[in-house]
Amino acid sequence: MRFMTGEPREPRQRRRDPGSRFEGEREARSVATRLGGDLRKGRVRKRLTQEQVGQRIGIDQSRVCQLELGRGAGAPLGVWIAFGIAVGRPLAVAATRSLESEPRDAGHLAGQELVMRLAQANGVHATFELPTRPQNPALMVDVGLRDDRHRVLDITEIWNRLDDLGGARRTFKRKLAEAEALAVAVGGDRGPYRVTGCWVLRATAANRALLARYPTIFASEFPGSSRQWVWALTAGAPPPSEPGLVWIDVAGTRIYEARATAGSARNSAGTPARSTTR
Repeated sequence: MRFMTGEPREPRQRRRDPGSRFEGEREARSVATRLGGDLRKGRVRKRLTQEQVGQRIGIDQSRVCQLELGRGAGAPLGVWIAFGIAVGRPLAVAATRSLESEPRDAGHLAGQELVMRLAQANGVHATFELPTRPQNPALMVDVGLRDDRHRVLDITEIWNRLDDLGGARRTFKRKLAEAEALAVAVGGDRGPYRVTGCWVLRATAANRALLARYPTIFASEFPGSSRQWVWALTAGAPPPSEPGLVWIDVAGTRIYEARATAGSARNSAGTPARSTTR
């Protein structure tokens, strides 16, 4: 049996996220410093004294001084708004974009992230946005892979959608040709690295329909075995000498083959050749 002492129990404290709290306090101090400086400039421009501003908004001159020095992180929002109105600098308060919001090229980045992560796991050097023509850095390879074990440079292009197949293919050929100079520099005295390339195509309904509509064109332009390319990208196997094409799922979590056989005019979505979630 437990006896009550008659002393009141302390109320349970609600759990708080100290990380968010401290981050909020730090950001509040930063905002207060910026606001204080801006409103001081407004006051000087209006040729008002701190005492005059204080009289207009109902606070002491010393408090106005503290606000201008950035010591107003805990001041009520109404005081800041009144201060801004008094000096002709009304506040515009708005929330920023969500911290979880995705960038416009999120799908593209997911493909680049996966290809680079797999390459690093297999001991292959991966370069994000590799420039093949230094004088024009706007035209870059999505992911450049340098496989020193097999002495290969792989030009990997990630595609969310294809609006101009012919233009995309011409650009790809140009990047392959320009990579030959890199292959010579990387190879050194042992001779140039072999240059090859692969398209990693997002497996959307529109892209699947495009491959189904033009199977002969894709088969002729990407004769490299899709299955071998999957193993090259996911397991570090030697890549085919000829350009190839593979699928990446919409979520950007796995790569799988786009054709059952190399050079076939028949389009096939294939089955996942290897899980790439590591």
